[in-house]
Amino acid sequence: MSSITVLGSGGFGLALAVMCNNNGHEVTVWSKFQDEIDVIKRTGELKVKLPGILIPKEIKLTTDISAAQGADMIIIGIPSKFVREVCCEVAPFVSENTVIVNTSKGLEEGSLKRMSQVVGECIKDNSVVVLTGPSHAEEIARGMPTTIVAACNNMEKAKYVQGTISNKTFRIYINDDVIGSEIGGSLKNIVALACGIIDGMGFGDNTKAALMTRGIHEITALGVAMGGKKDTFVGLTGIGDLIVTCTSMHSRNRRAGILIGQGKTPEDAVFQVGTVEGYFCTKTACQLSEELGVECQ
Repeated sequence: MSSITVLGSGGFGLALAVMCNNNGHEVTVWSKFQDEIDVIKRTGELKVKLPGILIPKEIKLTTDISAAQGADMIIIGIPSKFVREVCCEVAPFVSENTVIVNTSKGLEEGSLKRMSQVVGECIKDNSVVVLTGPSHAEEIARGMPTTIVAACNNMEKAKYVQGTISNKTFRIYINDDVIGSEIGGSLKNIVALACGIIDGMGFGDNTKAALMTRGIHEITALGVAMGGKKDTFVGLTGIGDLIVTCTSMHSRNRRAGILIGQGKTPEDAVFQVGTVEGYFCTKTACQLSEELGVECQ
């Protein structure tokens, strides 16, 4: 049994918390928002983030980030724009041997850094494992078969995450291509947003297939220019994550895109849907492609 602290009470964080609890681990969920903690304690679920999923009473809920102290593993499950703030806040309570697992997908505005780089700047002495791939929170929490990737420069840490979190319906593969895995997971959100716009405008499968195919081509080109491995983009963290995000109504990026295609402003669509990583990542991805001389249209 491992002691696991999940930072963030969003859908993905709660889904992993439920799964880890079911695996027999000691789980604590931290949230910045007392109202979300109160709702879970009162109703047993958080319908606005993960409808229909009961949060086991064994899971500890807190707004005190010092609860991460002594954890064997800390899972970061918060929107990318808040990663630096929260990681700097938790850093004083991170133990030397704690493994940091990042699930946030995106690029930091301004610095254009990947999330593992941001985490590493705040929590300097701990390995960061990137957990990414085609995985909807709604399906993970219900035990639907899912396969994702744990990527890390330290393969022993990736194997630890694999062995700790995997179960009969949640298979984790490991690799050492952190750059490729993160770029695939970040940029697919932009393509999914565009696919939603196509759906909202009433275009067909031909249009979407063209966009997805050209999208993975551009994602690969940019990822390789950054130092990622080409083969990574034809795997789970590349084409796999692209497919699930572009085609499912679980995808907030696609749902926001549909609203935009139907005539809502991007700002209104994001407000209605919630966290839409593709909306925030588009600008940073364009800046990155210009800096590296990679054509992305």
